[in-house]
Amino acid sequence: MKTPHVSLHQEVADWVRDQIFEGQLAPGAFIDERDLCTRFAISRTPLREALKVLCAEGLVVHEPRVGCSVRVISRQDLDDIFPMVALLEGRSAYEAALHLKAVDLEALGIWQSRLEEAFLAQDIAAYYRVNLAIHEAIIVLADNVWLAQTISDLRKIVRLSRLQQLHAPGRLAQSLEEHRKIFECLLRRDALAAQEAMREHINHQHAALTQLADLTQRTVAV
Repeated sequence: MKTPHVSLHQEVADWVRDQIFEGQLAPGAFIDERDLCTRFAISRTPLREALKVLCAEGLVVHEPRVGCSVRVISRQDLDDIFPMVALLEGRSAYEAALHLKAVDLEALGIWQSRLEEAFLAQDIAAYYRVNLAIHEAIIVLADNVWLAQTISDLRKIVRLSRLQQLHAPGRLAQSLEEHRKIFECLLRRDALAAQEAMREHINHQHAALTQLADLTQRTVAV
């Protein structure tokens, strides 16, 4: 399993992280250490080092004498984190607009076309993957290592719930319109407009998650 230049515990951490982001390990799911040790043919030491990494990232929580489980994101967590993400990703769109070259716009145009295709197919999983790639591309184009690192830290937590917001009624179509607006602002290299469009997009994600949570609670209550 181990690959050159990647420590064993880091490789295990990467695998568990991917399982969390892909939804194979759902929020609240218990992480079976014995199963993972058997699967990877490793001892408890590298596994526990891997889990420490994920705990530090906020993706996993450890309860003494019980073990580790995937973090459950609370309503308060979302209310605290999303405004910061909106500010930071808005800034990334602003800085990206200032640095854009023709080749960058061409690449973003390809991603936008793929987003349109995923929407037409009503493929939420594909739409989410392309959506994520667009956000990551804009962050890279901002060319600000400190901004990128801060966003990355926060987005690891947000990714525990972001896919769900696309299931809110009307959200997929709304998200597509927001991405079109962001792309149009970037095409014009209008930094202030791109910043505002990105902030609006992130804030609408937050609102969609809140709406979905409220609908779920009402359904359970009925």
